[in-house]
Amino acid sequence: MANILIAGGGIGGLAAALSVARQGHRATVLERSDVFGEVGAGIQLGPNAFRALDGLGVGTAVRARAVLIDELQFMDGTTGERIARMPLTGAYRERFGNPYAVVHRGDLYQALLDACRAHPAVTLLGGQFVVRYEQDAAGVTVVTCTGRTFRGDVLVGADGIRSAVRRQLVGDGDPRVSGHTIYRSVIPMDQVPEELRWNSVTLWAGPKWHFVHYPIAGGKCLNLAATRDDAASEAVAGLPVPAEAVVGEFPELGHAARRLLELGRGWRAWVLCDRDPVADWTDGRVTLLGDAAHPMLQYAAQGACMALEDAVLLGELLRGAEPDEPALGRRLEKYNAGRCERTARTQLVAREMGKQLYHPAGDAARARNRMLCSLTTDELYDKVAWLHAGAH
Repeated sequence: MANILIAGGGIGGLAAALSVARQGHRATVLERSDVFGEVGAGIQLGPNAFRALDGLGVGTAVRARAVLIDELQFMDGTTGERIARMPLTGAYRERFGNPYAVVHRGDLYQALLDACRAHPAVTLLGGQFVVRYEQDAAGVTVVTCTGRTFRGDVLVGADGIRSAVRRQLVGDGDPRVSGHTIYRSVIPMDQVPEELRWNSVTLWAGPKWHFVHYPIAGGKCLNLAATRDDAASEAVAGLPVPAEAVVGEFPELGHAARRLLELGRGWRAWVLCDRDPVADWTDGRVTLLGDAAHPMLQYAAQGACMALEDAVLLGELLRGAEPDEPALGRRLEKYNAGRCERTARTQLVAREMGKQLYHPAGDAARARNRMLCSLTTDELYDKVAWLHAGAH
């Protein structure tokens, strides 16, 4: 049995703790916040995420909190015309083995947190942000913001896009600011006109902007997310924004979508950031996971899905590992090698989706519409198969 230290108690950190604990190890999660919790709004979960969640033993709990979506809709945000739709029932679920769902981030997090708290080999420590580490042939020592030290056999940096573990391990500076600002709101579904209560993820694409909405919290709420390519140059996280300011950012938005946007209250803004892919995020007994390893833009809706896949593979490759095992570092290298190509592709595809699908204008937008209109349902499934079928 090895002692695995995990920096960060977000979705990826809890998933990693649960994964290694289920393989017979001890996991100690060191979280920045005093209280374990998740902020944010809705999150999309592809079939690959449910494959991973089932591997972590929490798939049933997440399904109970999620909304299983009937279709993805791609709309012209200015004309209101539906350009394409991808059904997510029947043949889709048969092909990919699981549903496509949406869930409040807090509901996903709570399922993982409950499982970690119930597992005797998982220890959760709040108020212990990891600031640096040292390693030798026998293990890893971390120092937290309180000055406390913790000794373990492996350190997993799951401490997010501004990871202190990554800063020491990779040393590639600050994240890349995308220049895109996203505004998020969650509203009660009973405030939404009945004719607009669609069981779909609906995307309205316009010139250098888009607007997405879908039901969450078991259908009791509607998640709203509006993004503008506004050349923002400074990272912002959770900044309150007046409702009239958000509506004013999207003057070209068509009538139906505008009705929904105008319902939003309690808007908060984030400036989206990511990083360039790196091939190596492992050094000896230290490795990275989730946003610490491969942060990505939202456009492929795969950030959390990739972190969950990471966690499952990490646990599998640490099965049977002993603390004094000379090859322990090679297990981490194998995990790195098993994840880097898939996650790098997802990072780059997410960037390109923002440019080529979500935000083009003029002739480029018309060419996009023609391309999407020409695809059959099976061809749409083929396009997403490399992601939604999961990592094999």
